[in-house]
Amino acid sequence: MLSWATLSVFVPTFLFVSLTPGMCMTLAMVLGMTQGVRRTLWMMAGELLGVGLVAMAAGAGVAALMLKHPEMFTVFKWLGGAYLGYLGLMMWRSRGRMAIPTELEAGPGAGRLQLALQGFLTAVANPKGWAFFMVLLPPFLDSSRSLVAQLSVLISVILTIELASMLVYATGGKTLRRMLGQSGNVRLMNRIAGTLMVGVGLWLALG
Repeated sequence: MLSWATLSVFVPTFLFVSLTPGMCMTLAMVLGMTQGVRRTLWMMAGELLGVGLVAMAAGAGVAALMLKHPEMFTVFKWLGGAYLGYLGLMMWRSRGRMAIPTELEAGPGAGRLQLALQGFLTAVANPKGWAFFMVLLPPFLDSSRSLVAQLSVLISVILTIELASMLVYATGGKTLRRMLGQSGNVRLMNRIAGTLMVGVGLWLALG
């Protein structure tokens, strides 16, 4: 297990990093705006699964091999970026299930699997995430203690903080939707959300 001294340093460190605007936080804000916080939880579930897998693999040293072969990420990066970019363009044109319908309460939202897949791809296809966990986790691991137990605690802390941070961003998106919705600017909301989504896609593909 980890000492309280270790956790007292790790928690604020990762909290600061997690709250910093990034791909996953931007995605949470966009979906909070277009889908609502409750439906965005499905994206969060996929993202947390992806982050957990990346953190576990990085902590176990698997990422060392993958980072030596960056071409392994290329396909995931470009496919994931293209997918998010396509969704963003559809939202910008107020089309597709990801966009906000002209009547705010009309039409079905995006599918749960689609939302979860977005979150998972964004987390797993981000090589910066792998590199970050490779750098962040080792200093907090004690070779004289059980690696599995230590990683379990650290990953639990990571996922808890990550979820809280995404909820903050998704709630901000919902608030923006409410503010703009009152003035009937649904098309403007779709264009803001679509532009941000395209940005996330480019960030993922080119980052």
